[in-house]
Amino acid sequence: MNAQPTSAPTSGAGAPRRGGIMRGAMPMGGGGPRAMMRGEKPRDFRGTMVKLIQYLGQYRIMILVVIMFAIASTIFSIVGPKILGKATTKLFEGVMAQIAGTGTIDFGYIRNIILLVLGLYLVSSLFAYVQGWIMSGVSMNITYRFRKDISQKINRMPLRYFDGTNHGEILSRVTNDVDTVSQTLNQSLTQIITSVTTVIGVLVMMFTISWQMTLVAVAIVPISIAIIGLIVSASQVFFKRQQDYLGHVNGHVEEMYGSHVVMKAFNGEEKSVEQFDTLNSTLYDSAWKSQFLSGLMFPIMNFVGNLGYVAICILGGYLAVRNMITVGDIQAFIQYVRSFTQPITQIANISNVFQQTAASAERVFQFLAEPEETPDTANVVKLEHVLGRVEFKDVHFGYSPDKIIINDFSATVQPGQKIAIVGPTGAGKTTMVKLLMRFYDVNSGAILVDGHDIRDFARDDLRCMFGMVLQDTWLYNGTLMENIRYGRSGASDDEVIAAARAAHADHFIRTQPDGYNMMVNEETTNISQGQMQLMTIARAILANPSILILDEATSSVDTHTEVLIQNAMDVLMRGRTSFVIAHRLSTIRNADWILVMNNGDIVEQGKHEELLARHGFYAELYNSQFEQVQAN
Repeated sequence: MNAQPTSAPTSGAGAPRRGGIMRGAMPMGGGGPRAMMRGEKPRDFRGTMVKLIQYLGQYRIMILVVIMFAIASTIFSIVGPKILGKATTKLFEGVMAQIAGTGTIDFGYIRNIILLVLGLYLVSSLFAYVQGWIMSGVSMNITYRFRKDISQKINRMPLRYFDGTNHGEILSRVTNDVDTVSQTLNQSLTQIITSVTTVIGVLVMMFTISWQMTLVAVAIVPISIAIIGLIVSASQVFFKRQQDYLGHVNGHVEEMYGSHVVMKAFNGEEKSVEQFDTLNSTLYDSAWKSQFLSGLMFPIMNFVGNLGYVAICILGGYLAVRNMITVGDIQAFIQYVRSFTQPITQIANISNVFQQTAASAERVFQFLAEPEETPDTANVVKLEHVLGRVEFKDVHFGYSPDKIIINDFSATVQPGQKIAIVGPTGAGKTTMVKLLMRFYDVNSGAILVDGHDIRDFARDDLRCMFGMVLQDTWLYNGTLMENIRYGRSGASDDEVIAAARAAHADHFIRTQPDGYNMMVNEETTNISQGQMQLMTIARAILANPSILILDEATSSVDTHTEVLIQNAMDVLMRGRTSFVIAHRLSTIRNADWILVMNNGDIVEQGKHEELLARHGFYAELYNSQFEQVQAN
């Protein structure tokens, strides 16, 4: 065993705090670095939409079919008024002939026209149904892919990201943002295809009736485009801010729910409500502005459309008097004008929807583009048998490059040894655990297991070597047996029970109403903290790791449970290399070697008696704890 502390101590050891309100901690004001951002710059709309189109690439054939059916449905719908206009003209001519006594109404011709139009509308509706059915399947597939990609991305991202990001922000991307994109694809994509096709088709049909009246109808388009541009540019920034602050509000609620007991205990309700009101007010402000601006679009567009409608009616009457157009054509043209202005209004509304969709898609793509963990090496090391020899060679590490907190850390641990790591809060003890598990990579130096750099192992293989029992216990919503089996998914029931017995957990489990089949509720409030700790030890025993990392977790349990946990940990450590992060120095007297850390450096090392005899830093820590016990 050796160590060479060489650097001057530095301050500020330990992991950085997460942005936002920390789980299990009092809200300290503010919502993290992003929580109070204002005046967001407009997003990259074009770039985001290009990415979304690329994401849709594998569905291009189905989308092409949807486009063809949408166009066909629209065309069949468009030709209806022109054909129906012939029936109107024939009816008008027949009435006039009857008045003049020169003829009668040709009801057979009119009947055939009506049947033809009904057939066209029926086929149009059938095509619309088919394209809607296909597009619903595509949008649900894309939603599935988005959520799957986000889930897989989470597993590839470094712990550094989650240390600095509010959990609610991530949750908002998986739920709100993906749902927004899905709804747009399902509803608005086919609608914009139909609307564009309708505008083009109706324009062609109107030109075939009267070019003069068509020019009047088209004159309203520049006015409409100008209005759309103004509203979209004004609402863009508010839609972006709305999506961002929806994530902030979700994050705050999630954090407050997770630390509800602590918040209550420290009378933090008022501060929590104040922070929620601040975030919610910003969300409200941006949401009502974006919705108000988008809501202006329909009434303004209708007003502009009605102006054009009045002008067309006057011009149509004039042309009919001059015998330049038939009554049926006027009736058809008026229908086309309505069909012309409505899709323009829809396009305007959809363009507004796409602003919100782009905001959501951008947030999803930003998350998917976050830096991932360094890939495993091409030729990974695989050990048939892990001895458990661990060596730290000149390790330097900092959570940020300009703030190194582990300085020239060197030590060698032999197989089967129990190594205690002690030191004051912020000394870097937990950081060493994160480095061993490769949650973070060292800035310089190396950590070796059985002579191999841990960066040469696949992360899965490396983490299979380690078993962790931490102070923060974690159980999920499932049975007690399933929670223990989490340590080794293929374990039999007998193996799970044997691990529980070794961890001294079998007795309390059998006293539960359903024994091993008892469900742990979502908040894990139906079992005690000590019982949870015994469960995590049983899980580690079942995993049968070669190297153990134990964060002493007996400070919050009663004396009887502490004895049970300590005995279970002794069973777990037999024959295994063990790293014990010690808070109560009295519990590591029998350690094979003690590393005393302060400000990221090993300042002392040795056995318990040797360190006490030196009257150094370890002796000060030990005596201060002993004096506190005496005082109590």
